[in-house]
Amino acid sequence: MTERARREAGQPAKWLTAAEVDSWLSVVRMLTWLPWSIDQQLRRDSGLAMVEYQVLAMLSNRPARTMRMSSLAEVTNASLSRLSHLVKRLEGRGLVRREPDPADGRFTNAILTEKGFQILADAAPAHVAHVRSLVIDVLSPEQLRRLGLTADRIMSRIDTSGIN
Repeated sequence: MTERARREAGQPAKWLTAAEVDSWLSVVRMLTWLPWSIDQQLRRDSGLAMVEYQVLAMLSNRPARTMRMSSLAEVTNASLSRLSHLVKRLEGRGLVRREPDPADGRFTNAILTEKGFQILADAAPAHVAHVRSLVIDVLSPEQLRRLGLTADRIMSRIDTSGIN
């Protein structure tokens, strides 16, 4: 809702305090720079973009390394169209293949190939080390636990918001 719409609806804005602005801007910087840093490390060390790594990792954790494209789109927060283009590129590199779902031919499955699994396995140690250096090792176990809980609370609001 715009500020003008709020005024007309009689809903005054609850502006952020200076401390809230500082905290919010820190979160914004982290949300901007953390994915960029992870993406750069993955591209440099393994030739994978962060979203490509995420797709390969999701598939690697599923039975038969297989997942419906629609489910994969959901867990990677990608539109089905965007995911289809991404998987097509991964197919071209021999990392993933697509096949009709044998349980319901209306759906398509993405399947991690052995080559894709090996690329993921080769990329994982440096990726985990980078994630550890950026996030895990700079927090105490209690801070990390609280960060996870806080992220879950925020995600629960995002998942249930009318905007999405």
